[in-house]
Amino acid sequence: MTLDRWIAFVFLLFCLIYGYTAFFVMDDQLAPFLKNNPVWPSTFPKVLSVGGIIVGLFVLLGFEKNVAAEKPPEINYRRLGDYKLGQALLLLGLMAAYALALHPIGFLLSTALFLIVGAVILGERNFLLVIPVALLATGGVWYLVQVVLGIFLRPLPFFLM
Repeated sequence: MTLDRWIAFVFLLFCLIYGYTAFFVMDDQLAPFLKNNPVWPSTFPKVLSVGGIIVGLFVLLGFEKNVAAEKPPEINYRRLGDYKLGQALLLLGLMAAYALALHPIGFLLSTALFLIVGAVILGERNFLLVIPVALLATGGVWYLVQVVLGIFLRPLPFFLM
């Protein structure tokens, strides 16, 4: 079995476990007054798990393969440096730093810095485009979560609150 099918198999197992949790475990823990609502907290996880199962089966069964297409080259594990491994590791480190910085410096500053530095790591050099887009995206997500959904996100650093 090829690498993409192994990854699809692991992804399918994850989606099946996630779906079982969304369909059976989460719904059993709902308060009685929430059971009359049309949308439950488990609705989005249910949609994600069903979509993931469909995609996982699609790849696992090989439906995405084009019969006339040539076989793609296999990954050469001896030449991992050719696959931009440094960028991937830097992005993983940036994600960890973002998670650690989220509470002390607030959502707005940490998310904007994450988006700007992430774009630079990926090779974007047009700062006149990156900075406004990062600021607008950060502000928009904060507004949706804080105001529309009513979930508190610390917007500013702890010493300014």
